[in-house]
Order: sequence, then C-alpha cells, then structure tokens
Amino acid sequence: MGCRKRAAKTDLLRIVAVEGACVPDHRGTLPGRGAYVHPALVCLDQAVRRRVFTRALRAPGALDTKALRHYVEQTTVADQAAVADQVTP
Repeated sequence: MGCRKRAAKTDLLRIVAVEGACVPDHRGTLPGRGAYVHPALVCLDQAVRRRVFTRALRAPGALDTKALRHYVEQTTVADQAAVADQVTP
C-alpha cells in the first residue's frame, strides 16, 4: 500500500482498524478487514501521506496511526540490532 511494490504475504505487515486506530496484526488473526504494508518507515509514511488506510479498511473517518508507527520503529530497531549482531564476530 505504501510503496505499491509486490511482496510475499509473509514479508508484509497486516493492519486492521480497531476503534478508530490502525493496529498491527503480526499474527494475522485479528477480525475485520486487513490491509498490508511493508514493515518499513518509508512505506508506512507513504501510506499515511496518501491516506490509504481509511480507504483500504473502509473506515468512516480518519484513523490514528501513532501506535502503528511506534510498532514499526521498534521492529526496525530490533531487526537492525539482529543484523549487527550477526555481522560482528
């Protein structure tokens, strides 16, 4: 949704709308309509800027994306730390 590039479903993060907010669904089990985005800040920012979550999730109004952004930031930091641990001998 953000960068519009295709990827395997396992490489994407599922997003659902819960009580007016975009919530990450990393297990893919939350009920409701889902939207998929790469778990990267660049893609997330593009999706938020183009307001695609409201349309894709068919929400009646604007959705809060702060919790989603925090989740992606934490995931990105954890992934970078894991890569750094693998690279250093």
